[in-house]
Amino acid sequence: MPELIVTNFNPNFTGVSATAAGVIRQQATRFDMLLAGHPLPGCPTPVTRKDALRLSKTKPENRPFTIWHVRRNPEMRAALWARDVLRLPVKIVFTSAAIRRHSAFPRWLISRMDAVIATTEKAASFVPHVRAVIPHGVDTTRFTPATDRAAAWAATGHPGAAGIATIGRIRPEKGTDRFVDAMIELLPHHPGLTALVIGRAAKSDVAFLAGLEQRIAAAGLTGRILFPGEIPPDDLPPLMRALSAVVQLPRYEGYGMAPLEGMASGTPFVATDQGYYRSFSGQGTCGLITEPDSAAETLATLLSDPERHAEMSTAARAAAETHYSIEQEATAIAAVYDQLWSDS
Repeated sequence: MPELIVTNFNPNFTGVSATAAGVIRQQATRFDMLLAGHPLPGCPTPVTRKDALRLSKTKPENRPFTIWHVRRNPEMRAALWARDVLRLPVKIVFTSAAIRRHSAFPRWLISRMDAVIATTEKAASFVPHVRAVIPHGVDTTRFTPATDRAAAWAATGHPGAAGIATIGRIRPEKGTDRFVDAMIELLPHHPGLTALVIGRAAKSDVAFLAGLEQRIAAAGLTGRILFPGEIPPDDLPPLMRALSAVVQLPRYEGYGMAPLEGMASGTPFVATDQGYYRSFSGQGTCGLITEPDSAAETLATLLSDPERHAEMSTAARAAAETHYSIEQEATAIAAVYDQLWSDS
C-alpha cells in the first residue's frame, strides 16, 4: 500500500499544478507514492480517486497510515471523506499559499487538516495547524539558462530580436492590464522587443481580454504584444531562458512561481510587491520591485544596461540553485511527513 498519495483534481495546468509537479518528481524517488487525479508532466501515471480510496484501506508497510497531500478545496473534501467518513488509516497534509483570509468553507476544511504547510510566514498567519513554512522551489534541471539568449529567442518563432513576457491567467487580479499599459509605453522606444502574454482568459474575462486587444490595436502594437494563450508545460522552460525579462504586475499573488522559474533560467524579473517577489529579488540583485505606473521605466532601465542585466542573470540563477531549489522544498516537506508518522 502507498505511504503517500498526492492529489491533483484540477484538469487545467495551473500554478498549483506546477508547484505540485516539481515536488512530485522529487517524491517519486523518495517514497512509495501515488499521484491521484489528473496527469502532471514528468510525474507517475495517476490513479483514479476511487483507486486512491481503495489503496488507502490498509496501512502501508512500516507506516501507521497513508498521508494524503492536498492543495485544493475538492482535494481536502475527498481526503476528509477518506479519513472521517470511511475511517481509513489516512492523515492529511495541506499546502497553503494564500496571503488573505480564506472564506468560511475553506477555513473549515483547513481546520480539519492534520498538518498545514505554509509557503510564506505571511501565509502561515492565515491558517491553523502550521507545521512548517516551506517556500516553493524550482526545478533547476528543467529551467536552465540559455548559452545564447538571442538564438534561444529566435528559436521560439516569435518576431523581434528579444522578448519579455507575463505569465498567468488573463484577468485583472493578475494585472494583465498593467502589463499591457507598460508595454504600450515601453515598446515604441525598443523597436526590436516583443511582448508576450502567456495564459488564457476564462469565459468571465473574455470582455476584459477584448478591451486589452482594443487598446493594443489603438496603440498600433498588435504585432508586438502577442497573446499565444496557454502553452504546454514542457514548452515553458525553453521560452523562459529565451526571455530578456519576466514581468509580473499582479494586484494579488499568494506566492508566484514565474519569477522563480525565470531566475533559474537566468532571466531577471520586474514585479509588483506581491507574493514572494520581494524575497526573490535579493534586494535588486535578481529582480526589481516596482510600482505599476513605473514598470515601463524600470524595464527600460534594466534592458538598456547590458552589463547590469548580465550580472542579474548570473545572480538570479545562483539564488535559484542556492536558496530555492525543488530538492530543498521536497526535503523540508518530507520532514513534515516524518514528524506526522513519528507522532502517531
